[in-house]
Amino acid sequence: MTTTFVLVHGAFCNSAVWSPTARELTLRGHRAVAVDLPGHGLAATIPDGYLGAQDLAVLASSPSGMAGISTADDVAAVSAVVRRAREHGPVVLVGASRGGLTLTAVGNVLSGSIDRLVYVSAWCPVGATVAEYSAGPENAASLLGAAGALAVGDPAEIGAIRLNWRTADPAHLDLLQEALLADGTRRELLAYLHTQEPDEALVVDEVATRADPATWGTIPRTYVRLTDDRALPLALQDRFIAEADALLPDRPFAVHSLAGSHLRFQLHPAELVGVLDRLAPDRAT
Repeated sequence: MTTTFVLVHGAFCNSAVWSPTARELTLRGHRAVAVDLPGHGLAATIPDGYLGAQDLAVLASSPSGMAGISTADDVAAVSAVVRRAREHGPVVLVGASRGGLTLTAVGNVLSGSIDRLVYVSAWCPVGATVAEYSAGPENAASLLGAAGALAVGDPAEIGAIRLNWRTADPAHLDLLQEALLADGTRRELLAYLHTQEPDEALVVDEVATRADPATWGTIPRTYVRLTDDRALPLALQDRFIAEADALLPDRPFAVHSLAGSHLRFQLHPAELVGVLDRLAPDRAT
């Protein structure tokens, strides 16, 4: 039976970022479905003042459609896709960046329906909270703080974290280039930012997104390290791996390393798909 790869996006984006990966997986004979988490994709509410001639004052005060969306909503959406896909064969659940939080939360509650979890430079809390990992020494080299220059509005008032990805400020774009796609072109960065969404959910359920050894720990799992990632530093990726392996020494991560920035693999997915292709249960030898 053919493996289905279920692909989960990270913060401020949607299923479109997985299009090159899904295309390549399909052309190699697999099934692939990229999920839009609740409030994202065609279900996104684009705030007033964002499109067209931008009005930053309006943008800063427009209520967010992400208000009230929780980790539980993300888990329900991905679980529904996994259950349907599982009717047709093995399922490999893949997540990047913040999408790793959803992977873990789904693995905690749906372990019997997932054949492998694959984290691509993704969050995988084991022994600490997201806030603690963010403040830890392994994350000190992260350049993701550059995105703070794009922040608009008061999250408590609008109900979400809001970033203005449509900025034309060259200084802001230079910061984003270095943080997210230092090994790419400005044209590639702008094309990617065009798919980004301004709003992201405020709250992460720290309990639901922490690895449960009794359920999540039973699922074979792979971590794909991105060695040139300046947004989620390699040191933090390695901490996630080390803590998971310490928790489950008899069931460690299978680890692969790819050269590249935080976003390059989504624009040029051949190397990642080569890894995924070999992990498919129906291809494994």
